[in-house]
Amino acid sequence: MKRKLFMLGILILVLTVNTGCWNRKELNELAIEVAMGFDKSGDKYRITSQVVDPGEVAAKDGGTGRTPVITYQATADTPFEARRKMTTMSPRKIYSAHIRMVVIGEELARDGIENFLDFLSRDHEHRADFFIVVAKGTSAENVLKILTPQEKIPANELFDSLKTSERAWAPTSGVTLHDLLSDLVSTGKHPVLTGLKVKGSQEIGQSKENVEKIDNPTRLQYIGLGVFKKDKLVGWLNETESKGYNYIMDNVKNTVGVIRCPKGGKAVLEVIRSKAAMKGKVKNGKPEADVEIRIEANVGEVECKNLDLTQTNTIYEMEARAEQKVKEFAEKTIKKAQKKYKADIFGFGEAIRRTDPKFWKTVEKNWDQEFTDLPVNVKVDVKIRRTGTVSQSFLKGLEE
Repeated sequence: MKRKLFMLGILILVLTVNTGCWNRKELNELAIEVAMGFDKSGDKYRITSQVVDPGEVAAKDGGTGRTPVITYQATADTPFEARRKMTTMSPRKIYSAHIRMVVIGEELARDGIENFLDFLSRDHEHRADFFIVVAKGTSAENVLKILTPQEKIPANELFDSLKTSERAWAPTSGVTLHDLLSDLVSTGKHPVLTGLKVKGSQEIGQSKENVEKIDNPTRLQYIGLGVFKKDKLVGWLNETESKGYNYIMDNVKNTVGVIRCPKGGKAVLEVIRSKAAMKGKVKNGKPEADVEIRIEANVGEVECKNLDLTQTNTIYEMEARAEQKVKEFAEKTIKKAQKKYKADIFGFGEAIRRTDPKFWKTVEKNWDQEFTDLPVNVKVDVKIRRTGTVSQSFLKGLEE
């Protein structure tokens, strides 16, 4: 008995000493990857990794003159092969647990993205909280080579810029890997991804000259939403249509919109709260959908010389004009998805399934066609809460 207890004690001691060290990774042995790009190269995959140069980023006295990030590229039949092939160029193991952005080249997006998404979701190192975007009109490689002015690490600037734009504008949408996979496997909803374009000279953008001027010659700019049908990019929504999509999907947190004043001129409303609800129904054996959007807004700017915000009727008129405008671009977005792309990016199919599962089974396989003729009733309610610190614009005084 004593022998057994002694052996048990030795075993516990050995296990205690060895815990926590068996799979350690030393920082000086890793190359921290912050962004990954996927492109087509013939019938192969070309992967670009944006890796941090720790010596340059941590330097306090102006650095060494090197760029703060390095890109490695490899081409192979599969994404996993291409990743391993990078070891022939990188002196350290590329560690992908801190990725902020994944960029897909437009050519690859149009060809289909399901294969490399399997690689992203399967690898245990990849966290799922990074954003996925499409390089509009260019390759992911070109995007990841652009140096950015405010953040030393371009991937961090892209991540923060998308979060800020999503909160304060509206035509963009931060889509994570989990969101994208959920939409891809759904039979009642197709995915969207935000577009990212290179604005300016590609050659200057990837040199330090780009960050040495007040007015940067080359910038990265988010622009519209890409519409996918299953895993293939089929087209783009413009800025207004992208905003309409986000209103319908209850993604709008804060934004601004311009309306025409009753007697000429224009005013700007700041949306401070927005709430959307979507319902599906089956009426006389036919599917329908209702979308209700409720908006609370403040008056942010007035360029109308004859607008008296102290009058209740004036506020009612502005609310009605705002309701009509939001309804118009929401309906325009729905029509474009129905008639041009034939892709239910809103999830109306999911709404029908939740309402009437039996009916859904009869249209599920042919939903893309059913969606093209789906009646969608859009109702918008706008309430103006505050008019600002002045009741009337000083422009009226100038006119008098």
